Amino acid sequence: MGSRVVTVRAPSLKMLMREAVKISACTAEDYAQILDDLAEFWDGRDVRAVHHPFLIHEFGNSAFVIRDGSRVVAYLFGFLSQTEPVGYVHAVAVRASARRRKLAQHLYSHFIQFARQHGCRHIKAITTSSNAGSIAFHKSLGMELLGEPNAEGVPVVADYAGPGAPRVVFWRAI
Repeated sequence: MGSRVVTVRAPSLKMLMREAVKISACTAEDYAQILDDLAEFWDGRDVRAVHHPFLIHEFGNSAFVIRDGSRVVAYLFGFLSQTEPVGYVHAVAVRASARRRKLAQHLYSHFIQFARQHGCRHIKAITTSSNAGSIAFHKSLGMELLGEPNAEGVPVVADYAGPGAPRVVFWRAI
């Protein structure tokens, strides 16, 4: 009676993460919860002004959340350009208590699939040149920074947000 060795390949971490994360459309209740808890997502920064209700009412099909039970732990608000085949990510955030689980990356991947299904060939996002965390995150996704280096060496597009208001513009083919 000889023994047989059976090799079982364990699922990859990427596969396990994909199975463990459920991404859903953002509901009105989710949106209200996000607004109530913005400080937990944005480290106390006041960002309510960029959380327009049109992101849910008019672009709700491209607003996504990850929940832990009934609690939203991460979200992405995006939309598709009406002038070019581009998916634009307006905001992506993860609660401080849920970070380091690649939830924002999962949301971006989901949004990229959504954008591709709707004919988009690129994704785009913007931030300010002082937002080092956002710049590092978007670079980790393989996004290119458009524009010319500012005094700190960060590429920006001059006047992107109006006269005297440059922005870091991220761009990536999908």
